[in-house]
Amino acid sequence: MKLIVGLGNPGTKYARNRHNVGFMAVERIAERYRFGPWRKKFSSLAADGEIGGHKVLLLKPETYMNDSGRAVAEAARFHKLGEDDVLVIHDEIDLAPAKLKTKTGGGNAGHNGLRSITSHIGNDYGRVRIGVGHPGSKELVHGWVLRDFAKADAEWLEPLLDAITDAASRLAAGDQARFLTDVARKLQEADELDAAAPKAAPAPEIKRAAQHPAGERQSKRQSALAANLKRWLAGQKKPD
Repeated sequence: MKLIVGLGNPGTKYARNRHNVGFMAVERIAERYRFGPWRKKFSSLAADGEIGGHKVLLLKPETYMNDSGRAVAEAARFHKLGEDDVLVIHDEIDLAPAKLKTKTGGGNAGHNGLRSITSHIGNDYGRVRIGVGHPGSKELVHGWVLRDFAKADAEWLEPLLDAITDAASRLAAGDQARFLTDVARKLQEADELDAAAPKAAPAPEIKRAAQHPAGERQSKRQSALAANLKRWLAGQKKPD
């Protein structure tokens, strides 16, 4: 079994935050591969299913980011999983938006969720790092990751999440290199389809509809009445 953990904070308040991109990824995977319903388990919301013939447990810790390791450790202990069976999908401020990288082990780059997981299960687990960009100053990082993605970010975020989902069988098999290759290919295909798609034609000029004959007769009668009234009034004027 593979334990794939999406990092984020629970609750609608945080749902579209940059820090919650891990939640977004596992939610899309669960939907695409028709996993079972999300259930409260291991201090998390958990969903079971299969991807490419591999059993997978998806996890969204409800412990808040800074204590994610407690939830991951509960699930890993219950299923007797080692570090190499665990894969964490998370936001990465040291990568430009839309960039994607994977690695096993290594530093946590100040990410509190990763730091917590490492303190509970060790450091040699896999990571899928989704770039969300850096605000430019260390003092701004906290507010940056706890802010919603901008509307314009959807142009790269949605295709990237779709590509990650399409290539999820590689993650279930533990093949990070081919996962990255598949994601890159999916994104290229999406770009080519977008470029080949016919552009929307300009909106046609709206022409005034021809007036119904009855309406036209009514309009003529009103004009004639107005003209007759004007002539009558002119005839009533007294000479100077």
